[in-house]
Amino acid sequence: MILRVILGDQLSHHISSLSEIDAARDVVLLCEVRNEATRVPHHKKKIAFIFSAMRHFAAELEAAGYRTRYIKYNAPDNAGSLTGELERAIEALSPEQIIVTEPSEYAVLKEVESWKTHFPIPLEIRDDNRFLCTKDTFATWAEGRKQLRMEFFYREMRRTYGILMEGDQPVGGQWNYDAENRKPAKSGLDIPATYLSEPDSITQEVLELVDREFSEHFGDLEPFHFAVTAAQAQQALEQFIRERLCHFGDYQDAMLQGEPWMYHSHLSFYINCGLLSPLECIQKVEQAYRDGLAPLNAVEGFIRQILGWREYVRGIYWLKMPGYVSENFLEAERPLPEFYWSAATKMNCLRQCVVETKANAHAHHIQRLMVLGNFALLAGLKPKEVNQWFWIVYADAYEWVELPNVSGMVLFADGGVLASKPYAASGAYINRMSDYCKGCSYKVSKKNGPDACPFNYLYWDFLIRQQDKLGANPRMGMPYRTLSKMDAAKVDLIRADSTRFLQAVDAGEIV
Repeated sequence: MILRVILGDQLSHHISSLSEIDAARDVVLLCEVRNEATRVPHHKKKIAFIFSAMRHFAAELEAAGYRTRYIKYNAPDNAGSLTGELERAIEALSPEQIIVTEPSEYAVLKEVESWKTHFPIPLEIRDDNRFLCTKDTFATWAEGRKQLRMEFFYREMRRTYGILMEGDQPVGGQWNYDAENRKPAKSGLDIPATYLSEPDSITQEVLELVDREFSEHFGDLEPFHFAVTAAQAQQALEQFIRERLCHFGDYQDAMLQGEPWMYHSHLSFYINCGLLSPLECIQKVEQAYRDGLAPLNAVEGFIRQILGWREYVRGIYWLKMPGYVSENFLEAERPLPEFYWSAATKMNCLRQCVVETKANAHAHHIQRLMVLGNFALLAGLKPKEVNQWFWIVYADAYEWVELPNVSGMVLFADGGVLASKPYAASGAYINRMSDYCKGCSYKVSKKNGPDACPFNYLYWDFLIRQQDKLGANPRMGMPYRTLSKMDAAKVDLIRADSTRFLQAVDAGEIV
């Protein structure tokens, strides 16, 4: 008998650890354990989503005739750890071998690798076949390159999988249509609802468990409407293609107050835990383009996020771990402000993004990068604390995906391994891409003074503080040339406003 271990983010019937399973003899082990649920205090919705999806997955295996050993979180003899539960399973079942698909996170991989010496049973750790680029393939691509730019990796992936290709050339004659995907938000858009699923008895039991056991965790537990099965996730994919894909490209950077879902797919929840196959999502969206259902800029933008960016950040994560978690190139040391949890701030853009994050365990990529992340960058917040916040609050966040996005893309903490420049911006960008500034206590048109948008002076203060490290960056040439032309009085105003504001942040005042 082989004991096949399935982790909470490996809920695919085609996962490598289930390959060649003997349904009559082998046993599949799934565990809801405390040390994974509380490694960081995850958003209530995220815990409910993963536990419910795990329970539904186990029920599907059993209905298909497979033997399972499922340990619920509140089982009286739950060991509280994956290793502890494996030990109990070995004692109860006496397996001849253990098979597991490689974990997606470094710490969990180290735990799994320790089983080789901890248990006197052969252990096989299989490659994770849900990703489209192996760790070794990415490392080979990266070897010898001075810069690891996603765009060039993405082109290689397009060629490898034949996605949006005509022979050896990209469909439409260019690889990237991002320049067409930056339309600002406008009122009157007819934005369809995101996928909504009614909780069944399994999900309802999980919601009651989370409400009881994780009441101190961040976030709103209900309403809960996530897909929790592969069939439901397929419905979410089809609904996106049918209702929102056609406008996804145009408005993928836009933000509107009261519209947390916009035209985004919201499929990362399901791809990252195994309910959806990334390649299947890519192929179905490509087919929508071939069938004339969506424009090329929308389809290419969606595919780039999965085939390009998702695979790229995973490659960077494994290439740079374990040291990547400690990177702090800009020497940022300010603690995370309390308003990242409470939304108690007069900055409307930040308040909206935190409120929506708390409600939905979701915010789209521009909210994460150019509002929440932009403030963290400009204010010099500690990378470890910002990383932990992003890991806690989003239902699609696992360390492999949030760490490169935050330390690399958001905070430039890796010094340019992932991004070619810091994504810093003043209030003008937020005003152009959203309607947040209309309802703000600050005036985005003002550059200095107590009622000026803090992003305006913090942007220039950031450039001043980091000139030694960023001044030679060729992509920062234009703002630094502008800075060099500022008179001393203007610079003094910027620094005075920034000092006043950041001192108020440090003192816990509502800013």
